[in-house]
Amino acid sequence: MSLRTSLTRATAIARPSVSKRFASDGSQHWNPPTGYLFGEKPLPAGQKRKRQAWELPYYIGMGAVFTLATVVYFYKPNTSMQDWALQEAKRRMEARGDLPKYVPSSQRVDHP
Repeated sequence: MSLRTSLTRATAIARPSVSKRFASDGSQHWNPPTGYLFGEKPLPAGQKRKRQAWELPYYIGMGAVFTLATVVYFYKPNTSMQDWALQEAKRRMEARGDLPKYVPSSQRVDHP
């Protein structure tokens, strides 16, 4: 076997064969840029933009979802471990008869 034949076989094995892509039909799959915001041309003076059918339900739905999420977040139960431990410690101290008393540090006498 000649050197040329072996090199041709080696490159054919190393190079993957070009296959046809079945996912693409060759047409353009994106809208080319027009220079306008969202691809909408500005309306002549005095005309109002006509809403599309999906816009009003979308705005109402999103407003309702954000309002509901805010209300739920505001009224959610307190599940903090520190708050629970503080309440439990106060409850146990009151059950023992020790009432927590706050004394400002400026009025303490225990330091020399």
